[in-house]
Amino acid sequence: MATKPSTELASATTPTALDPARLDEAAQQAARELIAEGESRNTRVSYDAGLRYWHRWYALRFGHALNLPVAPATVVHFVLDHALRRNEDDALVHELPPEVDAALVQSGAKAARGPLSMATIVHRVSVMSKLHEISRLPNPCKDPGVREVLAKARRAHAKRGELSRGKDALTREPMEAILATCNESVIGKRDRALLLFAFSSGGRRRSEVVAATMETVRANLDGTYTFELRHSKTNQAGNRGTDDFKPVSGRAAQALAAWLEVAKITEGPIFRHVRRGGAVAGPLTARAVRSIVIKRCALAGLPKRFSAHSLRSGFITEAGRQNIPTADVMALSGHRDPATVARYQRAGALHTHMAATLLDTQSEQ
Repeated sequence: MATKPSTELASATTPTALDPARLDEAAQQAARELIAEGESRNTRVSYDAGLRYWHRWYALRFGHALNLPVAPATVVHFVLDHALRRNEDDALVHELPPEVDAALVQSGAKAARGPLSMATIVHRVSVMSKLHEISRLPNPCKDPGVREVLAKARRAHAKRGELSRGKDALTREPMEAILATCNESVIGKRDRALLLFAFSSGGRRRSEVVAATMETVRANLDGTYTFELRHSKTNQAGNRGTDDFKPVSGRAAQALAAWLEVAKITEGPIFRHVRRGGAVAGPLTARAVRSIVIKRCALAGLPKRFSAHSLRSGFITEAGRQNIPTADVMALSGHRDPATVARYQRAGALHTHMAATLLDTQSEQ
């Protein structure tokens, strides 16, 4: 028969009795720290920037510091301040006062005066929504009035043709152009290795590129490498799977070997900063990877329509152009939804569609 623990035993093993129905302040802080550590760095940076903007805008607009919970009307004010709309005179306007707009720019909260993009507005509202959720407070962003205003704002922007446009894909031709800008200097070898590694191993994200270490990249006897992707956007928990291993072969393997040799890297992060004179320094950040791609595109004379994500979309698009099976593409890219891959592949094959040239063919008599 089970026995109940004595009061003496309970007090001896539990110095401070907890309330099982609520989290005390220490537990709430521990939960916040655990959630923050589990999120990607880019997500944290993005949400921190969003919160800073909310605090600055709120103080300027209402004359006092932001306190939670905010009212649904506050969120509606935020949308009206930043979203363009047509007034009775058919002019595009928004409600943010010019002096507040100028103060936001001067404080560094905004890059330039004027309305925000619809994507930025939606993101800022989602930041406020998440803040209330994790604080266990009534969420004003779920108010029907807020959702209606935001939905209609998005529809109005779409009707005006102001759809969010992703960056162009770095397919084979522009990739060859930017690779041609990489000389035999230490920086040139690093950038060539980075670009080919990110593209050829399945279109790696910036965070995945900087996470590559000598401990996750194994050299094979045939001169190729195998990269073990231990954590990604679609595998936040780090669950092991057969698709975690990505090939680095051909030109990508040759470029990686050349970089590792000149940089004399034997452990730790693979892609690193290069100081003046060719000295190899600390690991690159995700922002540095973006800068490298943009710089190489500029050197190649490409239009300003590419970013680091263009390596990922470029891999998928080029695979579609070369009729690589969707399942094989997904095994390397890590996509879980075939529809996403198919969208890129259809875009890549758009101008080779036979139905687009019906009048260009001679009809047979």
